[in-house]
Amino acid sequence: MSQFASKKSGSGQSELQHQSQRTEQRQSSSSTQKDLFNYFDPGSCSYQPKGKSSRKRSVGESTNSGIELSSRKRQLSSRSQSKLAMEAPSSLKNGVNPTFSAQLSGGNTGKPKQAKKLVIKNLKVKPQLPSSYGEEVWATLKEAVDAIHLEKAISSSLEGLYQAVENCCTNRLASSLYEQLKKTCQKHIEMILPIFSKQYDDEVEFLRVVNSHWQKHCQQMLLIRNIFLYLDRTYVVQSTGVLPIWELGLHLFGSMLVEPGLGARLYGGLIAGNEYVQFKLLRGVLDLIRRERHGETIDKSLLKSLLHMLMDIQVYHEIFEVKFLLETQLLYHAEGQGLVNGQDFTLPVYLQHVQKRLHQEEERSLQYLEDSTRRPLILCLEKELISGHINTLVTKGFDNLIELNRIPDLLLMFQLFSRVDGGQQSLCLAFLTFIKKTGIAIVSDAERDKTMIDDLLALKEKADHLVKEAFGGDSAFVGAIREAFETAVNKRQNKPAELLAKFVDSQLRSGNKEWTDEEMEKLLDRVLILFRFIHGKDIFEAFYKKDLAKRLLVGKSASVDAEKSMLLKLKQECGAQFTSKLEGMFKDIELSKDLVLNFKQHFSSRRLAGNVDLYVNVLTMGYWPTYPAVTVTIPTELNHYLECFKDYYLSKHSGRKLAWQPNLGHCQVRAVFTSGEKELQVSFFQTLVILLFNDAERLTYEEIKQATDIEDGELKRTLQSLALGKARVLLKSTKGKDIVSSDKFTVNREFKHKLFKIKINQVQLRETAEENQATNERVFQDRQYQIDAAIVRIMKMRKTLAHNLLIAECFEQLRFPVKPSDLKKRIESLIERDYVKRDDDNPQIYCYVA
Repeated sequence: MSQFASKKSGSGQSELQHQSQRTEQRQSSSSTQKDLFNYFDPGSCSYQPKGKSSRKRSVGESTNSGIELSSRKRQLSSRSQSKLAMEAPSSLKNGVNPTFSAQLSGGNTGKPKQAKKLVIKNLKVKPQLPSSYGEEVWATLKEAVDAIHLEKAISSSLEGLYQAVENCCTNRLASSLYEQLKKTCQKHIEMILPIFSKQYDDEVEFLRVVNSHWQKHCQQMLLIRNIFLYLDRTYVVQSTGVLPIWELGLHLFGSMLVEPGLGARLYGGLIAGNEYVQFKLLRGVLDLIRRERHGETIDKSLLKSLLHMLMDIQVYHEIFEVKFLLETQLLYHAEGQGLVNGQDFTLPVYLQHVQKRLHQEEERSLQYLEDSTRRPLILCLEKELISGHINTLVTKGFDNLIELNRIPDLLLMFQLFSRVDGGQQSLCLAFLTFIKKTGIAIVSDAERDKTMIDDLLALKEKADHLVKEAFGGDSAFVGAIREAFETAVNKRQNKPAELLAKFVDSQLRSGNKEWTDEEMEKLLDRVLILFRFIHGKDIFEAFYKKDLAKRLLVGKSASVDAEKSMLLKLKQECGAQFTSKLEGMFKDIELSKDLVLNFKQHFSSRRLAGNVDLYVNVLTMGYWPTYPAVTVTIPTELNHYLECFKDYYLSKHSGRKLAWQPNLGHCQVRAVFTSGEKELQVSFFQTLVILLFNDAERLTYEEIKQATDIEDGELKRTLQSLALGKARVLLKSTKGKDIVSSDKFTVNREFKHKLFKIKINQVQLRETAEENQATNERVFQDRQYQIDAAIVRIMKMRKTLAHNLLIAECFEQLRFPVKPSDLKKRIESLIERDYVKRDDDNPQIYCYVA
């Protein structure tokens, strides 16, 4: 072969001598292989039986000592020689002997000589393997395999064993070698089954025995595979349906556990079959997991190794996973039923338990279960501990968590319910039901009218906080709040809108010092949210306009900026038409300022009688609320000023008419008492009463009434504020809180007060039940006008329309809630007034009358 360097023929050594030296070396290294490996000489091209000294000379062999091979020389180490001793001849590997060419040179004569070629020709007869070669090779290999299985030392070198396998593969003995190896491994594995079938006192001991043999088997198959690596990389790769040696070992070990009746078939039924081994293995593994779930400490490395064994032999899913998931389902089903139906059940504790179980199963999946088991395992737990008890969990403790504002528990509940189908929807429905129920309870209770808006705002703020912190800002829960409040606020018709307007009035009054500008702005935003839920926005508009008028006329608005900010918010929410009258009220106040300034400048050169500073607000009737006409007797001094202003205004605006509203006026009156001078802030009616005492020391109720011409109810409230209030500038002759016609009044000259400017409560600003009713009636009347206008507008456009379609279009156009019966009444009214008529053929169809 080309790896050998040729020797000079003059050295007296022949190729046979080289062969003898290698043969002696193999005999000294391993006497057990003597008979097998002395048959072939890798360095020669011919077959030489042992025990014979004669040999054939290779074709072209030279004896001339002066001729050397000019090819590259190599020195073989003793280790390489040992390895090559196992190789089959090159002629056997390739079928024919190759032809080698080498450059030959002559002796050193001082002159360059032409190189000669050495030609080696093929043998005339093809070498043949001995008939017993395969058996002898397998005997040596089997001895090594058995030694590995028995955990003994291998007598042959691994290098030599590997070369023997390679020789068999190159000489078409691979198939026989693979089958013999398979039978040997299978026989060894069959010897393990009786060990597994023995009775063990402890299941853990049995599992350790199985794991020990499995680990040994894996190590043994690795070593065997290394020896038969050439077989694994040639024959197995090139053959169809032939398992690699490592997979063959796994398959044989797995067959012992899963193939039915193996033990009974092999041993004639004298020992238990592998079904029993499989049963014990599965029971032991499941028992370990069960004990861990109950809090016991187990050998997780053992469990992990056994489960990986089942994965490697590809029986994990069919043998273990199905039973494991079934046991998991039964365990958590019983556990969930026991906890939910227990007498000491509390929702927070149960939620913590479910979270703990989920964490444990996640850890279990990471530690020793296959990745594919994690999803069905978690689904099983979620189904038994969450899905199966959704309604019970919501019923038994959800409302209590909201009432106590248990944000962490609600967040955990939301996270757990979001894991299962329908869980989040059920939680959202329960949240909607709670908010709706709480809101309706607030609105429906007439005793809570004073705090209704505060309670609704607090409920809305709490609900928003819950959605943000506990429910992740989920849009479904945001929609649930909107639906719940819309239902609750409109449960009691008109009242919430009225109270909301009064709430805004109380916050915007000048006496309110609770809020900064930023806080006021946030409060108005919250009020506007409630306003959006109200269907009867015209009720809010009516009461808001009436209260705004009082604030503007009396000058009790806390902040003009806050007033305009609220107006802007309403305009953005409802449109310019909704706020047009409110904006007109502000415009009248601004114009009145300029008008009064011009009036004072006009009369500055003329000294009017008396010491009166007049300020007049001219109100456009279409913008402001409708006020009843009040007739009172005005003192001559004041009446003179009023007439002057009237003449001035009509001179500037021809065609207009002024009507005085004394019930809306207020005055600042200076009074002199024994303690000194005071300035009284009083209503116009209070002013009329006080001025009477400039000309009299004592007046009866009847005298005051006759002099002022004030209505009885209003006069009694006025006298109560002056004689029975905190600032008593008048004294009543009789005791008691009521004013009767026989009462007499005098000036309280001993009146004392620490302040110079004293505000006396303006009783006429208090809203009575009659005024409330009147406001509601005005709104109802306005609604009728709007309904009539909507019907006529629709019929004018459609000309003919069926009853149901007309009703539907009216619902779309009207901004306030209305009943179909009310719409029907308005249609009948329009028919009577000849705006529409019924069709002659079909009374359910209406026609527009031009």
